[in-house]
Amino acid sequence: MLTIRAAKLADTGAIWRILEPVIRAAETYTLPKDMEQEDAIAYWFTPGHEVFVAEDDEGIVGTYFLRANQRGGGSHIANCGYITAPDATGKGVARAMCAHSLDHARERGFRAMQFNFVVSTNLRAVKLWQAFGFEIAGTLPRAFQHPEAGFVDAYVMYREL
Repeated sequence: MLTIRAAKLADTGAIWRILEPVIRAAETYTLPKDMEQEDAIAYWFTPGHEVFVAEDDEGIVGTYFLRANQRGGGSHIANCGYITAPDATGKGVARAMCAHSLDHARERGFRAMQFNFVVSTNLRAVKLWQAFGFEIAGTLPRAFQHPEAGFVDAYVMYREL
């Protein structure tokens, strides 16, 4: 059974084990490939981020943060970043975290959610977000340098809550 809860300081080691392979692969996040653990954890737990973990009987298998996408007049729009542990991919973890984040964003009073930079080659994520009602609101041509595919598009994805 999968449980999603607020992250604790004691979870940072498990969160790093989830973040590191994604950062090193440099295929989906605009983070430096050589980012060190301390910097990655500081980024994930940036003030203003509410951080959550998804755990099952094996331990922590995913993490996400929720924040306001912008300040001031744009603070009613939520933004999230999600990462699933490599060995948990395809097991519904991202789906559960997305559902949880949408519910939590509504509870917090957000009126919509926006993903600012979804790499177009991340087909699993694009399809999942679309299944949750996100639409591609814009395309940023050749905005991401993928290590294998070269310069690829990134999408801005949006849905009202």
